[in-house]
Amino acid sequence: MSIDPSSIPSFGVPQQPAPAGQPPVIIPDQDLVKQLLDQMELKHTVDEEGDLLAPWEGFRVYFMFRGEQQELFAVRAFYDQPHDLERKAELLEALDEWNRETLWPKVYTHTHDDAVRVIGETQMIVGMGVNLDYFVAMTANWTQAAVTFNTWIAERLGLAAEEPKPDESAEGEA
Repeated sequence: MSIDPSSIPSFGVPQQPAPAGQPPVIIPDQDLVKQLLDQMELKHTVDEEGDLLAPWEGFRVYFMFRGEQQELFAVRAFYDQPHDLERKAELLEALDEWNRETLWPKVYTHTHDDAVRVIGETQMIVGMGVNLDYFVAMTANWTQAAVTFNTWIAERLGLAAEEPKPDESAEGEA
């Protein structure tokens, strides 16, 4: 039995211009994300590795492009709250609950020395282009979800936490 090559979908089809009235298909970059963070009125900076980040009290959200052609866009949150190794099973149970019940960010643990920390992330392949409205909506939603998770995990584990707010001490770029 042979397969007709024309029946195989081509995922590398050149991008077609958007129909009139449709948002353009773009290949996003760090400057676009900076503009979006400015519109969201979020302070942001670029770290020593060149990654864009928006700091909150208690965690940081990074907006990173990875891959040979920067074709992978990731929003990754690093939560500063250390958790005791003895409570890791309870923490994992809570993270499993979050991962089952929500779309993003997917969260996991990182154990270093004698503490466990939580990282959340979500990713999108953008190298072939993406609808501008979709990219903007997903970036904003993923950022809000990172903030929501911080509140949720504090409540779920009975940790005292205030409503997360952007870290005003960070130097922002306009």
